[in-house]
Amino acid sequence: MKLFDPERNPPKFAKVPEHIAVVMDGNGRWANSRGLTRTEGHRAGEAALLDVVAGAIEAGVKNLTAYAFSTENWKRSPEEVRFLMGYNKEVLRRRRDLLMEWNVRIRWVGSAKRLWPSVVAELQEAERLTAKNTGLVLNMAVNYGGRQEILHAASALVERAREGKLKGAVTEKAFSRELYQPQMPDVDLFLRSSGEIRTSNFMLWEASYAEYVFLDDLWPDFTRETLWRAIEEYSKRQRRFGNADDRPIN
Repeated sequence: MKLFDPERNPPKFAKVPEHIAVVMDGNGRWANSRGLTRTEGHRAGEAALLDVVAGAIEAGVKNLTAYAFSTENWKRSPEEVRFLMGYNKEVLRRRRDLLMEWNVRIRWVGSAKRLWPSVVAELQEAERLTAKNTGLVLNMAVNYGGRQEILHAASALVERAREGKLKGAVTEKAFSRELYQPQMPDVDLFLRSSGEIRTSNFMLWEASYAEYVFLDDLWPDFTRETLWRAIEEYSKRQRRFGNADDRPIN
């Protein structure tokens, strides 16, 4: 897959989000509508993710967080869970060289609880091998849940207080330091495919002031152009972060 394609240049954006969080939804529906199994839909979603990563790099995005496996996904059939566990591991190993070539840094966002040790090992190895890359940071949210992350941070603060290591009041900054990836900036653009309009327990803390864009395209149909369309929509938004402009209508 080409990173820079002269025939697919991104438009000139008024502003580019520093951090995009993506809910990659619709793999199963895409596959079933074509008479395929859900697992075939997940395989098709891999190409979509790589093209979106390439598009993010071309657009100048610095952080992209992909919702690869949620804490709620354990409720799916044992067969699909087994496939997703093995597939996440396989994709990381198979695409690591390409992402290295693209200067992408991989980080894991999520909990080790219940996660296969082999998947944890593959995520950690990908982090280690790409640690010195200086391009786009690709955060792989595997076994991730927004509520669980907040509970994790709160529990860590309680433990620090018990040990006498917590000084002063609990601030947002102190709380953020206990998140899975404290160095990760807040989400600017929250993007979801498939036409569903909900957050699905994703980036609840980090996306509290994000701009939300929901597209009807199923995830395997996503391309870098789809991403650019969402960035174009984002660039038109006025982000006020609680402030308000007083503009009486004449």
